[in-house]
Amino acid sequence: MSRLQRVAGRDPRAGFRAEGRDGGSPVPQGLLKAARKSGQLNLSGRNLREVPQCVWRINVDVPEEAYQNLSFSAADRWWEQTDLTKLIISNNKLQSLTDDLRLLPALTVLDIHDNQLTSLPSAIRELENLQKLNVSHNKLKMLPEEITNLKNLRGLYLQHNELTCIPEGFEQLSSLEDLDLSNNRLTTVPGSFSSLPSLMRLNLSSNQLKSLPAEISRMKRLKHLDCNSNLLETIPPELAGMESLELLYLRRNKLRFLPEFPSCRLLKELHVGENQIEVLGAEHLKHLSSILVLELKDNKLKSVPDEITLLQSLERLDLSNNDISSLPCSLGNLHLKFLALEGNPLRTIRREIINKGTQEVLKYLRSKIKDDGPSQSDSVPETTAMTLPSESRVNIHAIVTLKLLDYSDKQTALIPDEVFDAVKSNPITSINFSKNQLSGIPQRIIELKDMVSDVNLSFNKLSFISLELCMLQKLTFLDLRNNFLTSLPEEMESLIRLQTINLSFNRFKMLPEVLYRLPTLEAILISNNQVGSLNPQKMKTMENLTTLDLQNNDLLQIPPELGNCVNLRTLLLDGNPFRVPRAAILMKGTAAILEYLRDRIPT
Repeated sequence: MSRLQRVAGRDPRAGFRAEGRDGGSPVPQGLLKAARKSGQLNLSGRNLREVPQCVWRINVDVPEEAYQNLSFSAADRWWEQTDLTKLIISNNKLQSLTDDLRLLPALTVLDIHDNQLTSLPSAIRELENLQKLNVSHNKLKMLPEEITNLKNLRGLYLQHNELTCIPEGFEQLSSLEDLDLSNNRLTTVPGSFSSLPSLMRLNLSSNQLKSLPAEISRMKRLKHLDCNSNLLETIPPELAGMESLELLYLRRNKLRFLPEFPSCRLLKELHVGENQIEVLGAEHLKHLSSILVLELKDNKLKSVPDEITLLQSLERLDLSNNDISSLPCSLGNLHLKFLALEGNPLRTIRREIINKGTQEVLKYLRSKIKDDGPSQSDSVPETTAMTLPSESRVNIHAIVTLKLLDYSDKQTALIPDEVFDAVKSNPITSINFSKNQLSGIPQRIIELKDMVSDVNLSFNKLSFISLELCMLQKLTFLDLRNNFLTSLPEEMESLIRLQTINLSFNRFKMLPEVLYRLPTLEAILISNNQVGSLNPQKMKTMENLTTLDLQNNDLLQIPPELGNCVNLRTLLLDGNPFRVPRAAILMKGTAAILEYLRDRIPT
């Protein structure tokens, strides 16, 4: 018998069976064959206890199909294989990796999250092309020094391990842009971190840090710093010099003072809730010219300074659960989209006004402002022979000064034409038609489509949304709560700038599909409806979504895959009929809920 006949007569599965015995759970030959062509191999969720040898040697050994295919057709040229560049072995039961890892030097992505690894092999240093390494949700107690040899590494994900320290030489990771060390057991951060020249995102949350190194201020490209859930009592003053910083999370620490930020001109979000801060002064606010979100809930603040009005870009202010007894009336001049005041002993604002929502509170505060300059007759035009009689019913002062078209709390079924006529050539950014009897969207709202970013139609009788609203392409904030809505039109997909939508107290039975296709959404508030299901896979694609309020709905179960929505900062689930997660988990907050759900994703 010729050699060719012997090769052709072999059982093509014989070698594969041997591989299965030697290397753990078998890997289908078709999968390996496809990987040789694409350079990518996904073995996640296969119950593997070790990585099969055929995986490590995928670009070394002659493939099985070489013994079967004697035609040499163009479609099956096994010798023209592609080096493996992406290997995913997540959600398995791996306890270790061997030094055979070095046989895959072309890897740019190695994803081994959700296993049982206690260490990494020193051979990892030979993966010089590696750009992304995900070893999160394992049992690593330390990192090999060789990891600092990965000069091309851009993303390193080490969250949810048991690390107590970081090896020396981390500053050698000169290309590193994203570093996640959250949910470990770190007590200190090496000052050498400051020498990471490319780092833009650093997550140190849920560790045991009592301080941050002053050298952190030398991270000139850092945009996102998360130090939530640590033991920080102070913040180094040098942090104020981080000129590129845009998002800073300091929740759930032991801070007594808010740091000053003289050089953080780009800071957009500052989260310092659940600390022990007692004073908010002008010096803390005067430099925050770009701030959009200021979260101060669950502290010990007793007052808010008049200088809060310096924050002209502020959109969301959370002051809930403090000791504030009064608010400066000037707060009403801010263009806030969200103001949380619950849990304060406020004496100057009636509870019923607070319960009506942000715009009503701001409106009330504005009504209390006593002008020291022009008299009231100067700020609101008198009805004269030159003034339309109907125009005297429109708040001209709000149109001119606040860029607000306000015709709220009139209990009208139609918005009169003169309301829109009063706008004239004035630029309008906000519309407030709440607390009326509207059953449809006013058609003339389309006249303001090139200006309006904020629309409040809450507390009406809307049962459908017409296309006029879908044409407001600059819309960023939409309040539709307390209506009779059961669905949203697909045309709302054109609202490409929408960041916040409030659908609370309507009649939705499911999360409207169109919301999944709005990638700019940051907050979905849909409490007090009849929502019975949601799609966690689609929700995971909403990378900007940080707030999801599903309280008081009909959710019988929470899909575990929702835990993969790691960008969520606020997830509210109270008041639903599901049994798990239990109340004790819900009380621990969003991070604990997401972790609980992730742990229950079937493998």
